[in-house]
Amino acid sequence: MRDPVKVLAVDDVPENLIALQALLAQEGLELLTAASGMEALELLLVHDVALALLDVQMPGMDGFELAELMRGTERTRRVPIIFLTAVATDERRRFRGYETGAVDYLLKPVDPQIVRNKVEIFVELAAQRQEIARQRDRHAAALARLKAHRDNSPLAIVEFDAEQRIIAWSAGAERMFGWRAVEVSGLRPSELEWLDAEHAARFDTMIRGMIAGEHVRDMRPLRMRTAVGVTLDCEVYGSALLGADGSLLSVNTQILDVTDRVRAEETQRLLIGELNHRVKNTLASVQAIATQTLRHSSGPSDFAPTFIGRIHALARAHSLLSSTTWQGASLQELVEGQLQTGTIDPARIDTGGPAVDLAPEPALHLALVLHELATNAHKYGALSVPDGRVALHWGVRGGMLEVDWQESGGPAVAPPTRRGFGTALIERSLKAEGGSAVPRYGDAGVAWKLTIPYASAVRLRGEARGGHKTMPMLPPGGNAALLGKRVLIVEDEPLVAMELATILADLGMTGAGMASTAEEALAAIADTEADAVLLDGNLQGALVDEVAVALVARNIPFLFVSGYGRDHLPIGLDSVVVIEKPFDARTIAAALHQVLVTAGA
Repeated sequence: MRDPVKVLAVDDVPENLIALQALLAQEGLELLTAASGMEALELLLVHDVALALLDVQMPGMDGFELAELMRGTERTRRVPIIFLTAVATDERRRFRGYETGAVDYLLKPVDPQIVRNKVEIFVELAAQRQEIARQRDRHAAALARLKAHRDNSPLAIVEFDAEQRIIAWSAGAERMFGWRAVEVSGLRPSELEWLDAEHAARFDTMIRGMIAGEHVRDMRPLRMRTAVGVTLDCEVYGSALLGADGSLLSVNTQILDVTDRVRAEETQRLLIGELNHRVKNTLASVQAIATQTLRHSSGPSDFAPTFIGRIHALARAHSLLSSTTWQGASLQELVEGQLQTGTIDPARIDTGGPAVDLAPEPALHLALVLHELATNAHKYGALSVPDGRVALHWGVRGGMLEVDWQESGGPAVAPPTRRGFGTALIERSLKAEGGSAVPRYGDAGVAWKLTIPYASAVRLRGEARGGHKTMPMLPPGGNAALLGKRVLIVEDEPLVAMELATILADLGMTGAGMASTAEEALAAIADTEADAVLLDGNLQGALVDEVAVALVARNIPFLFVSGYGRDHLPIGLDSVVVIEKPFDARTIAAALHQVLVTAGA
């Protein structure tokens, strides 16, 4: 709805003003009245009027004087004036009226219809001016928004005429490509060397098609160049702008820089290919370990712990490599991995050597070798007796990493009459890396001299990794303290959940139920009396933070059993033991004993 149009009537006779109010009363018109020139000037200071009806003969300031004052002020200079007078007139007075800017000069008594018609003309003109002003403001606001969008948009907006000359170049285009608008205005893309040579023809086909009217919009992925010669991968969206008669006005293009996205997609493809390669290699390694372990085992009771131990050594090395995005692993951490899995009692091994970082493949092979050495020491060597010890030292000499494994305090060891899989694995793993493994047997125990070519350029990026928490060890007779304890299993992989249930049953513990989702876990925590909980680090793709919070709130001890490292588990729970998959019964038992017995002592 438009604002009312205001008309000013000035007359020192109140009856005349009343008559004008009655005559001009209509919707959309507001009549302002004044009894003198001074009152009129006061009204004109605060109101914009479309027309002034002025009486000529007034005391103090007559109508002519008021008109002259109105013409002398910028605010009222263009207000139309109609003089209304009852005084007989001559040409001289009429001329003065027009000289002061009047558009008409009417004698009283006036014809009401004439006055009404003349006023309506000026009211309509004022209403049109208001509408034009509103449209002007709307268009100005729209242009301002469009300009802000063009200037601030991450898109480069470029416009072409029918001859493919650049006629508009946005601030976004300046930021993206480096040329200023004045530098490219009037140029064709070919003159600018803006498009990659292989893609220039595609762009030309796109623009020509829109100019010819074959289509009004199109999109092409194109390679484009900046002012300094950097190549960008872009998506170019074109729109043909047509006039009212359907003729082409211009072709507008919006250009999106997708270089980062394209590179990310290429990286993703490479990563998926690399992941596929590594998974298949790992599965092949697991297959070989299973086959060879079975071939050299005396039976199931011998096969299971040996196979599981080798898988755990491989998994621990994979975890170390993953923490450095497969750049390499520290030799010290490979040794600590054996301590964390409980393969070696930390009090019975002496280690030392410089900081050495190994490439991924040597790290995996050496991890398996260290596991085999520890396993053999437990079965036949120094760690098979209470007072036996192991010394493990290393250094770099002549471009070779030399690792010395020396057992002492154990039984005398003679050379084996048959080479088992463990010995073959030690020798062949290092030989595959261009190194060697040489054993020595004697009364003091077995010793191994291991060598691997060492590339000193191997360096690990990222934060220094230190002090991993050593996994707890089950004290003698510790199983008895676990009998009858109720444990809730929260795990989304059925086979893993079944394995955990079997381990708990073998330990004489009672299952308190299973949950495979966060919702099921929260319900079980609320309704089930459990002494402890084994909690997976991720449930069907969802985080387990809410479940962990509920366990802490109810003061229920729990362990994380997860394929994730601690960095991917709920924050603020560093004191909670993390059992990494794959796991074994001994590790589960020791960790449960720690949270149910040791922690509560």
